[in-house]
Formats: sequence, structure tokens, C-alpha cells
Amino acid sequence: MSTITSGVNWFEVGTDRPEETGRFYTDLFGWAFSEQGTPEASYRVAEPGPEGSFQGAVRDTGGTSPNYAIFYVQVADVADAVRRAEGAGGKVLVPPKSNDDGLTFAHLADPAGNHFGVYAPPPGA
Repeated sequence: MSTITSGVNWFEVGTDRPEETGRFYTDLFGWAFSEQGTPEASYRVAEPGPEGSFQGAVRDTGGTSPNYAIFYVQVADVADAVRRAEGAGGKVLVPPKSNDDGLTFAHLADPAGNHFGVYAPPPGA
């Protein structure tokens, strides 16, 4: 069984209008964002909120994909979570991959087509 290590603790909003979208969430919830991307790929991370809340980010899609919102569940083993999702009737939208920091993630869909992500932090993190 793929162990959930921290439950839902990250969200990402992909948009072709990152400044407007970030401003919306700031006005609505008081979230503050800090730029952690590059000039070519904006990634505005929400500052930590009250204890027990989770974090997220607004990602600039550059218009290369539809706008989206997704939540992520931290798991111990992404490949195992993907196998279990498929076995339960889900679909793999983005197969497991790792970023330069060693964080591994995948995007999945439940049987009704709802998108979500799973991830595991870099080893030793």
C-alpha cells in the first residue's frame, strides 16, 4: 500500500494570467506570494499560512496548456501510488518524473476524470 505521509499539503494553479490570478487569491484569502521561478517560467509560491494549513503556488503556463487547479498528496512511493491508482480504475496523466532537486511527482485522474497529483520529497529531505 502506498503510505500517505502528510495527506493533501500542496496545490498548484496553472494560468496564462499569473499576476491577475495571484492577486485574486491575495485579495480573497490574504495569501502572499514570492517568485521562485525564472523570467521564462514564473512560479509564485504562497507563503506559509497558519499552522496546519498547506502551501501552494501559481504557475505561469505561458498559454501552452489549459488553465488548471490541482491538489497534491504526499506519498512515500510515487510509482507505487501510480500502480495503485491504475488498479483502482484511475488513469495516469503525467507518469512519474523527478525535478532537478529530486522531488518525484505524477499527475493522475480518478475514475470520474478528476485530476490530482502525488509526490514524494527528495530522498533525505
